[in-house]
Amino acid sequence: MTETALVLFSGGQDSTTCLAWALDRYDLVETVGFAYGQRHAVELECRPKVRAALEGIRFRGRLGDDHMVDLGQSLADIGGTAMTGGIAIEMAESGLPNTFVPGRNLLFLTYAAAIAYRRGLKRIVAGVCETDFSGYPDCRDDTVKAMQLAINLGMDRRFVLETPLMWIDKAQTWALAQQLGGEALVSSVVGLTHTCYLGDHTTLHEWGYGCNTCPACELRSAGWRKWRVDA
Repeated sequence: MTETALVLFSGGQDSTTCLAWALDRYDLVETVGFAYGQRHAVELECRPKVRAALEGIRFRGRLGDDHMVDLGQSLADIGGTAMTGGIAIEMAESGLPNTFVPGRNLLFLTYAAAIAYRRGLKRIVAGVCETDFSGYPDCRDDTVKAMQLAINLGMDRRFVLETPLMWIDKAQTWALAQQLGGEALVSSVVGLTHTCYLGDHTTLHEWGYGCNTCPACELRSAGWRKWRVDA
């Protein structure tokens, strides 16, 4: 029996590591990306380069079709987030960072499940993480479990939502990439992926491209340093 998976693939570090994780385990892996008016839309340009790199490392023959869902400006039109508008990144009155886009991951998982339903894919892999995250409630393990139940009931299909990064920090994510694909995969994550919330893909640091000041860059660079020290 062929084991299949669909990976939510943004073009960033976490989703790239998840894609390698899925390719290491399953016979056929497809990917899905989302355009939603994000401030760092440059990440979408990274996706085909990363896919090609992973095929060249050790996963040739397992990587299937890529799907792009264009959500237009629907999430951006709701407004009020630093991920979809040119506003300063700060803590909101809710106590969450204003990089939180309400409902984003819930929508992503729902669309992914619809694609998986049509394509006959059983496993849906997402790079959400409760250990090393910005306080987003839609990255929590409880949220993912609730979504799996709702999707399975609503579509009358047995999907499995997998979150390989849920309980590891960013340093361990770097270590996982090395474990899965050696220095070739680590180099691809550094040179090809994008994480910076501000969309800076011009300045290359030892850990990758970014502004080096936004929360995403700080998390990624701190994880890199910790991993290099511990390695």
